[in-house]
Parts: sequence; structure tokens; C-alpha cells
Amino acid sequence: MTLYSRFAAHVDAALDALETAGVLTPGIDRRAVTVEPPRDTSHGDLATNAAMVLAKAAKTNPRALAEKIAAELQQLDEVSAVDVAGPGFINLRLTDDSWRGELAAISAGGADYGRSARGQGITVNIEYVSANPTGPMHMGHCRGAVVGDALAALLEFAGNKVIREYYVNDAGGQVDVLARSVHLRYREALGEDVGAIPEGLYPGDYLVPVGAMLAAEFSNRYVDAPESEWLATFRTRAVAAMLVLIKDDLGLLGIHHDLFASEAELQAAGKPEAAEAWLRARDLVYDGTLEAPKGETPEDWEPVELPLFRSSKFGDDQDRPIKKSNGSWTYFGADLAYHFQKAQSADELIDIWGADHAGTVKRIQAAVAALTEGKTRFDVKLVQMVRLLRGGEPVKMSKRAGNFVTLADVVREVGKDVVRFTMLTRRSDAQMDFDFAKVVEASKDNPVFYVQYAHARVASLRRRAAEAGVETGAPDLSRLDTEELALVQLAAQFPRVVETAAAAREPHRIAFYLYDLAAAFHALWNVGNDRPDRRFLLQDDHGLTAARLFLAEGVGQIIRNGLSIMGVEAVSEM
Repeated sequence: MTLYSRFAAHVDAALDALETAGVLTPGIDRRAVTVEPPRDTSHGDLATNAAMVLAKAAKTNPRALAEKIAAELQQLDEVSAVDVAGPGFINLRLTDDSWRGELAAISAGGADYGRSARGQGITVNIEYVSANPTGPMHMGHCRGAVVGDALAALLEFAGNKVIREYYVNDAGGQVDVLARSVHLRYREALGEDVGAIPEGLYPGDYLVPVGAMLAAEFSNRYVDAPESEWLATFRTRAVAAMLVLIKDDLGLLGIHHDLFASEAELQAAGKPEAAEAWLRARDLVYDGTLEAPKGETPEDWEPVELPLFRSSKFGDDQDRPIKKSNGSWTYFGADLAYHFQKAQSADELIDIWGADHAGTVKRIQAAVAALTEGKTRFDVKLVQMVRLLRGGEPVKMSKRAGNFVTLADVVREVGKDVVRFTMLTRRSDAQMDFDFAKVVEASKDNPVFYVQYAHARVASLRRRAAEAGVETGAPDLSRLDTEELALVQLAAQFPRVVETAAAAREPHRIAFYLYDLAAAFHALWNVGNDRPDRRFLLQDDHGLTAARLFLAEGVGQIIRNGLSIMGVEAVSEM
């Protein structure tokens, strides 16, 4: 149990005592009661809103109730002072020993410090990346890949069971274009001069080895054959080859999915038909016609009867077709069936989408609400594009890829950890610049460096203390003063940050917190530059050195735990 969960239990016990005393009516809903750091640290160490949120149900004045709760909390040995502020907020100031105890708890918890059980029993399916299987990963996919993977790790750390899923869009026209592009490279591999790649086909050199593979397998069997004879075979082989490329590229980022779901297999198994039948049985799909698009005159518009999903019943601005006029499934119709399939094995669904898909969010949210009868929580996290720069100038496109910068090239240049950390240094829905010069800069302005440097400093201190013969077995933590314990107060917020970040589905909060913790550690370290007595390593006082090393080790443990969630290695040397 961490400090915040322990004090939540203390507040709960205080409320129990007031119920027993008849001050509170038994059974009042306490779910909105929180224990958190006050916005202004000068007000105290912890704050609770218990009186504010319970007073109405208790039919009493918030401040009067706060005074009674404060009296209960004041009896705790860990509390040095309780103050009722404003209309009824309760601020607590803790004893120094309570913070020393939490530092010991960080050490005892180790890699598990900050883990939560809030998600226990809840399975979450996170679908992320899901790039069309038409080529290697590019930096347009990178941010969503990192956000999704870090979110999966965050939810696991918060107690959820997580399914990491990739949806392979292998049933659309883009994979036919891929097959035709590969057929051209196949002919090229057999000696034909294909010239410039025609407009509309994929031009990247990454298809050359795929063409060579097919030439080795089929020789010249399909050189002059009609498309109908080779299209399906080439499509299957090309998609499989592209998935190998994609998995290799994701592997460079340390990303591995549990499941690759095929759109083609989904349709072949009749899942869209099953979803349509389920919805029709509940009058949520009907045959109707759409209104003419804006700007179209009646003479230009010929209404066609189509199966329409009643998405307007669930907050969308209009009903949506699930089939085209030729009888094939719309993208939405197939996507609807795919989410129906995912909901069979998960309690909650999360999709990580590029911001260019923002217009389709309402309709798919409506579909999931209908298909799960409102029982499945479904979130869509939109991810903005990343602008690539080098020293402030836009980065040129890759010739090998054809028209984009590959993820692999970026990772090989700056490293997995730099890419992953940088992608989490802003909210996913905010635009981002990735400047190759800035992300490897050794300065406070580079969060990747600043956090890694804090951990490396801790590792260096450990080595130097060992060389100096400092005994670190059972340090006397009473040697740590208020200035040093202020760092523990920040470190102790980690479990709460994990829970709030998981609840909000925002892994970037971990990166923000680690930067703040690293900054506080560096600031305390730098005090020793002007005041030798404040240095962490004191040659003439091994006892105080051992206590300060224990403090630094606690900070290092938090940094390791946070970086682990982000998928970033905590380095020991820089």
C-alpha cells in the first residue's frame, strides 16, 4: 500500500467513524472522494475533498463537516497538522517520519512500486498502428505506435489485462494496387525493362525483393497472364511480405502485438453479415436512401436504397450506409463488424487513430454503443502528425521508400529510446516537431537526455559510494532533512500519477512526471556545487552519504519504473 492509498483508507476510516457517531448517514456514495496533493504546496502535503462532495448528501454545511473529519484525521500519528480551508477543503501536513517511511516503501516495492489494482478483472483491447500493409512503416505511423504501446504498458501496470491488436486492412483497393506494383517488379526481376513506375502504383524500392521472390517461385508463368489469374496470388504474397517488413520495423521500437486481425478473413468468415443481422433484429439497420450531399442538385443526385445503420440514434449527425450500391461493404460496414468481433473478448476497447480520421469517430462510437448495448467502454485517441526537421529545416523524403521517411531510418539514426520518449513528450492530440538535432541534444531542454541523465547520476553515485567504502545496508534515514524529504514527496506521487494517467488513457503524463522528478533531483544535486555539505557523497560522513544514496536510489527506482512503462531503457552511463 502506497502513501496515497493509505491515506485514502484513513479518510474512509474517518468517515466510518462519523457514520457510527451519527454525523453521516450510512451508505452515502463516497466514490467522488479523493486524496491528492494540494494545488498550492504551501497549503500542505495532502488534501481531501471529502467534506465538499459529501456535505449535500449528509444535509450539512461543508465546512462544518470538514471540521469533524479533520478532528478524526488529526489523531493519526503520521499527521502533524490538519487545516480546513475555504468552504471545506481539508489540508494535511505529514510528519517527516511518514516521508521517510514512504522512501523505505519505494525501496521495498522496487520494480512493483506504483503498480495498481484499479484495472484488475478488466480486459482492454488496444488497437494501434494498423497501417495499410503496402510498405514499410514511416514516421507518420510512429507516434501512434508509441502512444498505443505505452498506453498498453500503462494499463497493464495499473492492473488491466491488455490485448495489443493490429488490424490488417487487406481487403481494400490498396492491396490490389500493391499486387499490381509487385507484378511490375516481378517482371523487372525476370529481365524486363519496366521504365518509370506508372502513376498510381507504389514506387518504393522495397518491392524489388518481393518481385524477385515471386520470380524465383513462379518463373515467367504470370508475365503475360491476364490479371485475373495472378492478382489474388500476388496480393496474398505481397501482403505477407509487407507484414514481415512492418513487424521488423515495429520490432526496432520494441513493439510486438498479440494479435494481427485480417479484414479479408473477417469478411470471408461472414462477420459483417452477422453484425448486420444482429442490428436488423434490433431495428438498428434499415433500408433507406441518403439525402443528397451539400451542393448537389436534384438533377445531379440519384438516390439509391442502401442498408443504413441508425447511428443518429447514438449521437451521430446522420445514419450511415454499411454497404455500397454494388453490394460490397463500405469501410464503415467492415469496421463495424471488426469492432463487434473485438468486443467479444474485451471489456473495454481503445483505438489509436491518426487525426485525419477524426470525422469517423462518432459513427464508430455509435456502432460500438449499439453492438455492445452500451456495456463496453470505447475510446478513440487521436494522434496528430509529426513534422520531421533537421536543425529547423524540413527533412527530405526517402528515395528507397518512394515518398516518405521510414521509421527504421529514424530509429537507426537516433535510437529506439530517443524516438519513444520524444513521442510521449506532448499530448497525442497536439502537433509535434521531431528535430533530429534537438532530440539528441545534451541539455535540460531535451527531456530524453534530462531524465536519462538523472538515472545515470544515481548509478554513478552508487559506484562512487562503493569505491569510497560506504556501507549502505541499513541507512539512518533520520539524517535526511526537510529539504531532502521534499524530493520524497514528489517521488511518492508516482502511484497516483500511474492511476490518473491510466484512467485518462494518457501515457504522456508519465513522461511529464519523470521530467519534473528529474528536475527536482538535479536541483537538489546542484545545491552541492555551492554548498559542499549538501553534496550526496561526503568523504568524512559515510552515514549521511548512505542516507542520501538511499534517497537517490529511490528516485532512480521511480525513473526506472516510469521509463519501463514508456518502453525506454534506464541507462547507467552517458
